[in-house]
Amino acid sequence: MPPAQFQRLLQEGLVHHRAGRLSQTEALYRRARALAPNHFDTLHLSGILSLQTGRTAEAVDLLIRAHRLAPKNAACAQRLGLALTIAGRAVEAEAPLRASLALDEKSAEAWDTLAHCLKVQDRLTAALECHQRAVALQPAFAKGHYNCGLTLSLLGRHAEALACHDRALAVDATYAKGHYGRAQVLQQMHNIPEAIAAYDRFLALEPANLEARGYRLYALNHLDGLDRDRLFAEHVAYGRAVDRQSVPAFANLPTPERRLRLAILSPDLRSHSCAWFLEPLLRHLDPAQFELYLYHDHFREDEVSARFKALATVWRNFVGRPADDVERAIRADAPDILVDLVGHTGMTPRLPLFAKHLAPVQVNYLGYPNTTGLTAMHYRFTDAVVDPVGEADAFATEKLVRFAPTAWTYQPPAVTPAVSVRNTNPGTDGAASPPGITFGCFNNVAKISDTTLGLWARVLAAVPESKLLLKGRGFADEGFRRKYFDRFAAAGLPPERVEFLERTARTEDHLALYGRVDISLDTFPYHGTTTTCESLWMGVPVVTLMGDRHIARVSGSLLTAIGRSEWIAHTADDYVRIAMKLAADPTKLAQIRAGLRDQVKHSPLGDHAGQSARFASALRDCWTAWCATRTSARAVA
Repeated sequence: MPPAQFQRLLQEGLVHHRAGRLSQTEALYRRARALAPNHFDTLHLSGILSLQTGRTAEAVDLLIRAHRLAPKNAACAQRLGLALTIAGRAVEAEAPLRASLALDEKSAEAWDTLAHCLKVQDRLTAALECHQRAVALQPAFAKGHYNCGLTLSLLGRHAEALACHDRALAVDATYAKGHYGRAQVLQQMHNIPEAIAAYDRFLALEPANLEARGYRLYALNHLDGLDRDRLFAEHVAYGRAVDRQSVPAFANLPTPERRLRLAILSPDLRSHSCAWFLEPLLRHLDPAQFELYLYHDHFREDEVSARFKALATVWRNFVGRPADDVERAIRADAPDILVDLVGHTGMTPRLPLFAKHLAPVQVNYLGYPNTTGLTAMHYRFTDAVVDPVGEADAFATEKLVRFAPTAWTYQPPAVTPAVSVRNTNPGTDGAASPPGITFGCFNNVAKISDTTLGLWARVLAAVPESKLLLKGRGFADEGFRRKYFDRFAAAGLPPERVEFLERTARTEDHLALYGRVDISLDTFPYHGTTTTCESLWMGVPVVTLMGDRHIARVSGSLLTAIGRSEWIAHTADDYVRIAMKLAADPTKLAQIRAGLRDQVKHSPLGDHAGQSARFASALRDCWTAWCATRTSARAVA
């Protein structure tokens, strides 16, 4: 083809590309590459198109070839760095990104891309500096302000993050992600109603965004007094919005007894509360029965990740990878059972992948306290206390599998303080403690609902000289504390009897603070899980109020498991009565404190091997049920 015709071909492709007609663009660029396989513009434009359409590996290959042909082209170097970062090769991405900035240090886009590259390497402070360079160079860079806000959120600087998202909207009122960023920060700041309103504003602009819909569902679980039917309907609506696909003809051998390839997908295969419940189950799985594939989905890997890696036949980290790449990788691994530990709580929206039927058996467990809404999620593992038989089944799109006396298996941190001795009798011998009872709650601050505040106000009124110790993210900020003082005052809680503590960096320091607590008061409707286990482990009884749904019954399951159902209230009056009874008998409290850790150890919560066996048996039953459907299908055929 003459050069002029080749240029017209490439130009025609570029016109389609700019107009968003990507299928026509692909055909023309492919023809151009066949005619001139080493032409820079053809390779560069083809790489951009591959990146836009989620073909990351192909984009990397094309952009590497283009970069070699024109190493002084700053835009190409920047896009290569972006492609490598998305492909999970952030360390390699840094060189072309820095090369791009050496060629054009005033490129806000390149600084922003370098920031993303550093962020996925967990170099958050350096990433923030790059974001700040980007928006300083281009103050009207809405995406830059938004990305800066995301990084500030990861650093726990939520007020600054919110200001960044506000600036994004100020410079471009049509920038929908500004509303999304605001929603996420407001959720992290525990302003749940405001967060839901911001999600609604974003979804009014981008109604097909499943990630935002998922985060919104998680926020809805925290609302006080939300009708259970409406909450279920919201989850079902999410499931209907997902692009569902037909079930493929899986090549997995339908042999009930064979060794199974078990895959687990989670962003929390690291130092995270989810890991404390998962690791003991996996550690005791019989490797002759299960081949373990672990799919991590977070930029942070640590010593806990290393322990998970040692248990796995295959370990993959999907952080930042496009959904199509993740789907291809999982299909290539061909798991028999794929377990989701995220639901609608995760940092990465992988749940829609399950609608594509990535494995013959798909299970949701542990991470999310509600149905996923997906009919393609076949099972949800739970127990009969937290999800009563019959009643709860009507509020799940999955089949509920009540596989054990309690759905949790608690593994305390390797280093935990000894249970401390409390002296709540002023004037007696022993360790010095302040007079009066100290109630405490270390649950996620977002769980402190108006109903919870009303319960706590009644408890403090019923127990003279008692105090309330609260601990959580944000309490170091005076403005944040003031907001809660105002809420407490409105609920009738005397602010002078409430003390706030910020989160601690080390788990052992966090656990040691239970030495200041006599009785833990659970939140409602959203119970504690990890915090309930930690309180019990540190010898502190937990008073909880049972409700009508999973989130409002978790502590009930945990207390039932250790044989302490007498601390479970079924009415608000019961909650106050139980707290009063515990507070009235310091001697009994001391006995409870001395023996509670052993009760946890000798309960199903501490029976790691037994719970793992029950988990394995349930997985095997699910697999056997699938094998039976294949046998039936062959018989009919």
